[in-house]
Amino acid sequence: MTHAPGRLIDLTVSGLALLERVRLSVPEGFTVITGETGAGKSLLIDALGLALGARADAGLVRHGIPAARVEALFDRLPEPLIVVREVTAAGRSTARVDDEAVTAGRLAEVTRELVEIHGQHDQQRLLDPRRQRDLLDAFAGAGEPAREVADAVAAWRETRDALDRTAMEPREAARRLAVLEHEIAEIDAARIRVGEAAELEERLHAARHGEAISRGTAAIEASLVGGDGLDGPGEGNARDAIAAAARAAGDLARLDPRWDGPAARLVGLEAEVADAAAEARALAESVDHDPDELRRLEERLSGIYAVERRYGDDEMAVLAYRDRATTEADGLRDADLRAAALAAEAELRLARVGEAAGRMSAVRQAAAARIGPAIEEVVREVGMARARFAVEVRRRAPSDGVPAVIVDGSAHAFDASGIDEVAFVIAPNPGEPAMPLGRIASGGELSRVALAIEQVLAGADATPTLVFDEIDAGIGGRSAEPVARALWRLGRGRAVLCVTHLPVIAAYADAHVRIAKGTREGRTVTGMEAVAGDERVREVALMLGGPGGGPAAVAGAREMLERAAAWRADPR
Repeated sequence: MTHAPGRLIDLTVSGLALLERVRLSVPEGFTVITGETGAGKSLLIDALGLALGARADAGLVRHGIPAARVEALFDRLPEPLIVVREVTAAGRSTARVDDEAVTAGRLAEVTRELVEIHGQHDQQRLLDPRRQRDLLDAFAGAGEPAREVADAVAAWRETRDALDRTAMEPREAARRLAVLEHEIAEIDAARIRVGEAAELEERLHAARHGEAISRGTAAIEASLVGGDGLDGPGEGNARDAIAAAARAAGDLARLDPRWDGPAARLVGLEAEVADAAAEARALAESVDHDPDELRRLEERLSGIYAVERRYGDDEMAVLAYRDRATTEADGLRDADLRAAALAAEAELRLARVGEAAGRMSAVRQAAAARIGPAIEEVVREVGMARARFAVEVRRRAPSDGVPAVIVDGSAHAFDASGIDEVAFVIAPNPGEPAMPLGRIASGGELSRVALAIEQVLAGADATPTLVFDEIDAGIGGRSAEPVARALWRLGRGRAVLCVTHLPVIAAYADAHVRIAKGTREGRTVTGMEAVAGDERVREVALMLGGPGGGPAAVAGAREMLERAAAWRADPR
């Protein structure tokens, strides 16, 4: 048996009506859930629905319990998935996925592909025309043509959106072009250069402190090399003092060579002092003192800032804005030519959509012709002997003002899935018109149709866990065995859960779970246990003959289980 990743492997329920606390371990294969009417079998399905994001009903919370809790464990790859749903007696609902709080909608989205429930109130997924279309496509192996349609539609929409962006009213286009040309001219006139504003700020800062800089420079020069400093002509400047020291060190070096080092260092220091003084003087001379030059610098900086206020935070942003404006202006000048080119391209891509959608439609129609009769055959086997079933593939009619594609000479509306609407239709009884599945009144009939669909499309539907409730409604003994065998076949490669009252269906299961009511401390509670061996024989015997069935019912149950086991060993 091939393992189905994402299969439900454990369901724990507490505080939900009669289910005070139960735990269901779900093995691979076909599992039946049996028990007397009212014991809570369908409650277990309702609990699973809560874990899948179904609407919460505070009325299901067990009396005297603050909240009902459902926890489901799935063996989804690459690691298990845990979902938890709680409903308080006050009606408040909370949900968690892997210990992260989520909405009920998000919970449903996460678990949508993991479990499908077929029952009186749980057929929405199968009844969705999009789900029916996806099942048909999967059965047809239409992955590649479906991708071609989706890609073609995406390419057409991209071109159409580009065309829409060019479709500006002529007067508005002219106004926009005039604005862009003015902005480009203003930026060009400003002769923006990256980094210029910072340079001007630095120069202006120095210029505004020119007098202080001049006085300080004069003091430095006077101290180092002499000249007119702050206190008049320099006396005893550093250069002269160092020069005198260097001469004295030189005289000593002639007497003792050990003084050569200090003498050389003092000579170098005299040169350094002279260089420092010269550099200070050059820096002072570079400061602008001319009032006209200062005004020019301030006006230039103000002009740069004015442009930046309109077009960007700095020079680089202003130039980037100019590039964008130039591109847009060029597009507006060439709008007519560009629009004509895009219109031609959109027309070509729309034709490609039609070609791909036509191929996809043909694939669907061929697949529908194969699976319709196959599903009808199984539907008849499982108790609807005179039913007629078909898969209809209809091409969508065009709508006014909405683009359409031409396929086989006719116009059709389309989307990323193609031009088709898919519907599973059935006429349960002779003389009745075929109707969509959602129009079937009986939940049991709908569950059997779902079983037939699942059996025929088993290879196409990868849902890891299937649940059937009320599938045996209205089924006699003759139809029960084909239903049981169909359920067992569905359990190859996935988990199939079925709530049933029919002993034949129970006999064919790989695993059997019994639910029974009891009392604890004066209150009714539901218990649950797996049964096997003699216990399973007794449970099937109860289903056959009731509490008074006696040895005959036990013998019949044993024979039924043995016959089912023999068939499972060599299914035909």
